[in-house]
Amino acid sequence: MTSETSRLMEAMDGIIDDAVTPIRTRSLFHRLIDSFKRTASLQNSSTIKMNTMGTEGSDTKAGLHRTLKNRHLQMIAIGGSIGTGLFVGSGSALASGGPAALVLDFAIIGFMLFNVCMALGELAVTFPISGSFTIYGSRFLDPAWGFAMGWNYTLSWLTVMPLELTAAGIVIDYWGDTFNLGIWITIFLVILLIINLFGVRGYGEVELYMSIIKVLALIGFIILGIVLTVGGGPTHEFLGGKYWHDPGAFADGFKGVCSVFVTAAFAFNGTELVGLAAAETENPQKTIPRATKQVFWRITLFYIVSLTLIGCLVPYTSPRLLQKSSSYDASASPFVIAMENADIKVLPSIFNAVILCAVLSVANSSVYGASRTLCGLADVGQAPKIFAYVDRKGRPLTAVALSMLVGLVAYVNCAEVGIQVFNWLLAISGLSAFFTWGSICACHIMFRRAWKVQGHTLDELAFKAPFGIWGSVLGLLLNILCLIAQFYIAIFPQGDRPNADLFFQAYLAAPIILVFYVVRKVWKKTPFMTPTTVDLVTGRRFIDTAESIAEERAERMAWPWWRKMYFFLC
Repeated sequence: MTSETSRLMEAMDGIIDDAVTPIRTRSLFHRLIDSFKRTASLQNSSTIKMNTMGTEGSDTKAGLHRTLKNRHLQMIAIGGSIGTGLFVGSGSALASGGPAALVLDFAIIGFMLFNVCMALGELAVTFPISGSFTIYGSRFLDPAWGFAMGWNYTLSWLTVMPLELTAAGIVIDYWGDTFNLGIWITIFLVILLIINLFGVRGYGEVELYMSIIKVLALIGFIILGIVLTVGGGPTHEFLGGKYWHDPGAFADGFKGVCSVFVTAAFAFNGTELVGLAAAETENPQKTIPRATKQVFWRITLFYIVSLTLIGCLVPYTSPRLLQKSSSYDASASPFVIAMENADIKVLPSIFNAVILCAVLSVANSSVYGASRTLCGLADVGQAPKIFAYVDRKGRPLTAVALSMLVGLVAYVNCAEVGIQVFNWLLAISGLSAFFTWGSICACHIMFRRAWKVQGHTLDELAFKAPFGIWGSVLGLLLNILCLIAQFYIAIFPQGDRPNADLFFQAYLAAPIILVFYVVRKVWKKTPFMTPTTVDLVTGRRFIDTAESIAEERAERMAWPWWRKMYFFLC
């Protein structure tokens, strides 16, 4: 009896058991226990079979449920990555580079991310598979590269988990908390476990409300910032562009500009989760394009506008920016400092609560990102098969369990050695975003080339990236330039002499990825993909036929001009 036959029989047994057992005779406890059994799903469009032209893979069924709705994905796209990188990390970026470098670098990273998300949207709509962009690397570039990217992305989220748990305790210190940090780590770890026991729906609901809170807070700050800048605050001091002239627009010239790139990348990290959620989205053809378009508004309104106002309200020489206790010290948030400088009493505490929500939101996303990526890797044979286990509720249990176990590392921060461990964990995840985004652009470029060479036309695509292949080329080049800029800072750090510790804390992700790639390449002898060998069939949504696409476009043509404009932008 083959393994495939065994799996089919086990699945059928599970279905029959559920059918013949009367619902009323099964207690809540038994139904709860049964939900943790392996899924009985026989088909899953998220599964990807690699072709026979040298690409490795597996044909196991992932079993993830498509329960994320449009409202979940829209809010994840708008506010999902708004977190400590923006609220707190922007303070260290302001001190390192000055207000002009802050806005310039965030604008560059934002423009790059727009192209990355459009490319990812096109790929995710065409191939809404488990593992998403981490699997695209194997399909379109090189299986060894996909393996390296998948583990790079998994490790980055696994390391974020203990960082965010520690950060939540540090944020609470703003109110003069006297409890041990370990108590708060335990509380938040239990909360995250409960959320993830509700599966992807639990993740989606939490992110929905967290995103609403963050978006409303940022909109409120933008309005408040404009009022304070023009002198409408309690002190009635007109600030205008005062701090852009004194102490100045740039803090440390070219080196200051280069140093802000990683902070900006950290602030945007998580934007790509929209593509990762494609395998669990109810209708990816319609929801993914709309979600990726929201990136433009988040970049323009929430990042650029708010950071421009921060540069007008807080000088980069502010002692509080330089005297923070850690990368998550909420008292060093420029948003909080701006309110306290304006002699506003209650709002700083309210905004600190928003920062706490943002920290927990990122921690929740870290469990989702790590578990789904690990499940996708296991599903194609690039991770231990145990992590491909998905229960009847669509939860990748073993992958989630690993994420929660790694979260226990946060307790190390209760000891004196915690700061050193904290810094090295940050180093592992520091550059991973640039490699992930660059890989997405490269996959899109190869996909477009293969699509053309294999006789397809762009009219067959349900969604096309606005700037096409050239947007991905530009996105890839900008990612490479950011990596070069960070390499320069790693060799010649700001305010310090060159040394090995600082270099690897800034650039550790690069050698880790290189080791993963070289070892896999030598061990498996994987081939490089070419436009003629790329598999454009497996995992593709053939439901998106030319007829259905034509009907949808004909319907759009009948829309009034304002609705067409709204659809183009949103």
